[in-house]
Amino acid sequence: MTSDEKPSPARRADAERNRGKILAAARAAFAEPGAPASMAEISRRAGVGMATLYRNFPSRRELLEALYEDEVDALCAAAEAVAGDTPGESLMAWLHRFHAYFASKHDIATELLADSGGDSPFFSENRARVLAAGRPLLVAAQEAHEVRDDLTLEQICDMVIAIAGIGGDPDYVQQILRVALDGLRTA
Repeated sequence: MTSDEKPSPARRADAERNRGKILAAARAAFAEPGAPASMAEISRRAGVGMATLYRNFPSRRELLEALYEDEVDALCAAAEAVAGDTPGESLMAWLHRFHAYFASKHDIATELLADSGGDSPFFSENRARVLAAGRPLLVAAQEAHEVRDDLTLEQICDMVIAIAGIGGDPDYVQQILRVALDGLRTA
């Protein structure tokens, strides 16, 4: 094949399937408690060779970033699709989803932060995307006078992220989250 020729649609579909299998395997591996999975383990779980894994994700960091961005995409989509009987309930449902996202992605974010030293455009750009997606929910809930108007979405999200970092039994953490979110409601 010359450099001017395009790969056949079958190859592109196959490559896309492989990428999807790799991401699914990595997502499952990182969701398990314990040490982060190696690239070899992810390759094995995905049923692809190491060359295929590295062709799709030349480094572990690129794989982690792809996982992180997929979840940010889902979180942003959830902000548009979340259902609640009132704007306040919609916001609360999304904040619960936001909490679940951060609680499950803690290991990935920690590894990415360790590599970047915490000062990364990758995180600031993804945070901006999440805030832009969630802001209409907060504004609607505040305009309906269901949620306090003295906090910004940044403050609320930072509170939820802090709660997601609390270790312990999930029921224990959910109780803390519930009380904190109840504190956002107007009297």
